[in-house]
Amino acid sequence: MIHNIHKEETLSNNDFSQYLIDIINAGSLSIMLSIGHRTRIIDVMTQLPPSTVQEIASKSNLNERYVKEWLGAMVTGRIVDYDSSTNKFSLSKEKAQFLTRENSIYNFAASMQWIPVLSQVEDEIISCFNNGGGVPYSSYKRFHEVMAEESYQTVVVVLVDHILPLVPNLIDKLKNGIKVLDIGCGKGKAVNVMANHFKNSNFYGYDLSQEAIEGAKKEAQMMGNSNTFFKVQDILGLNFDEKYDLITAFDAIHDQPDPYSVLRSIYNSLDDKGIFLMQDILASTPLKDNIGQPLEPFLYTISCLHCVSVSLSQNGAGLGAMWGKEKAAEMLNDAGFKNVEVKKLTHDFQNYYYIAYKNK
Repeated sequence: MIHNIHKEETLSNNDFSQYLIDIINAGSLSIMLSIGHRTRIIDVMTQLPPSTVQEIASKSNLNERYVKEWLGAMVTGRIVDYDSSTNKFSLSKEKAQFLTRENSIYNFAASMQWIPVLSQVEDEIISCFNNGGGVPYSSYKRFHEVMAEESYQTVVVVLVDHILPLVPNLIDKLKNGIKVLDIGCGKGKAVNVMANHFKNSNFYGYDLSQEAIEGAKKEAQMMGNSNTFFKVQDILGLNFDEKYDLITAFDAIHDQPDPYSVLRSIYNSLDDKGIFLMQDILASTPLKDNIGQPLEPFLYTISCLHCVSVSLSQNGAGLGAMWGKEKAAEMLNDAGFKNVEVKKLTHDFQNYYYIAYKNK
């Protein structure tokens, strides 16, 4: 396990050496867990009794030699249990609930995919360190796929029961019928879930990615949603004559080249009594307030290798995922919102939820 280093701690040479060993082991395991998730070998193992390499490979339809090496990493990394007397491997239910697609509290194996996704652009990022600029979305292979999966488990599965109720009376309004826009909708997971749940409301999803919008439309058709409208659209190109009762943005604002103009555009696109609901990373603007928090090294890494870089590739502000609640609230106020509330959910260790009212 990697231990957090607080600013007041001083590690001896031996302790720091061990800390670095922990880091390289954890980094290696993150890649192997990503592979275990993508090949579904972790999900398969939850359905098996203690099994041999051959049995696990056969049930997973995977190459036995690679499965053997993967299990070696999982056993020495204390993820999978191993009985040397029988040469059988098993994954306990207690561990599986954090690593599988079904019956999971939070699927950490899915989140491990960010490490290999971000590693793909290391050479380009190093060039940015030397020369400035950024790396475009097109360089990040599988980004939309991984982002959709991450958003699904952090936002979509709790959207109706936990996130939307953060806004007073919103559920009743959605049941009665209102007009909702989700910007940076990606593959439309959130839009389609809301549309399927609230049939009297109309839901619009805008994203710059043609690939993402096509995926959103296909899912809407599969779910039988007739109240969804997806479009490849830049939020800055909105027609302000068309007003919305609710605008949502899930992990989308800080990546924008011009986040202030986007927030101002959102403000102008709302009805007089409209509400903007924004989910973004749980972080503070001052670095000192993030020291010792459990995910901050991971989140700063994502910010550096993706969020800042994508924005700068478009000559943008490079705000980054770690802009923090203080900066976010300030920018919302500057954009015109009269009242901004910042809320957390007890089960969510990763996000803040901002409720910004056009007039209140």
